[in-house]
Amino acid sequence: MVLGVILGRKSYTWKKYVFIFLIVVGVAMFIYKDSKAAAASTGGVVIGLGEVLLLLSLTMDGLTGAVQERMIAESKTKSGHMMLNMNLFSIGYLAIALLVTGEIFTFVSFAQRYPEVLAKMLIFSICSALGQFFIFLMVSDFGPLPCSVVTTTRKFFTVLGSVILFGNTLSPRQWVGTAFVFSGLTLDAVYGKTPKKVLEEVKASKE
Repeated sequence: MVLGVILGRKSYTWKKYVFIFLIVVGVAMFIYKDSKAAAASTGGVVIGLGEVLLLLSLTMDGLTGAVQERMIAESKTKSGHMMLNMNLFSIGYLAIALLVTGEIFTFVSFAQRYPEVLAKMLIFSICSALGQFFIFLMVSDFGPLPCSVVTTTRKFFTVLGSVILFGNTLSPRQWVGTAFVFSGLTLDAVYGKTPKKVLEEVKASKE
């Protein structure tokens, strides 16, 4: 959202910031481990390589969203174009990495020993392609921010569902985080939409 405003030239109402903040805080409270909090209280090192990699991942994800915003606004890029080009670049990068590291030969040897893995990889690829199709469709039609909210809350519901199905208990902090997430989602669905008048003004300015 922040990089979308800075680089993607997007604008949001103050309500939108509040609702997204509620969702982010709720997810963080739900998944944050008590061991981390205990380490912080005793003066232990909390930020490590994992946190740095996560921060880099979030930054790259934000840059991707900002670039997508510009592409959609300026070039009217469609979901199929983004999906095709992203996968073409991914194939190129991965092909180079496989050759440089020699992992391609390891894979060929593994596939020869266990040929049934090829059918599983085909099914996985089809499911992945279908998932990507809907993700890019949402990005092109609604923008990167709603797509990010959906994917983030999907992960939250996955964890929450596993907790409910397997009978794991939630701590008071996790219940508060759950309330934050549902509150943010509900408020965003009801009050977070961009007013029609604002949309018309933005459309008129582009024309």
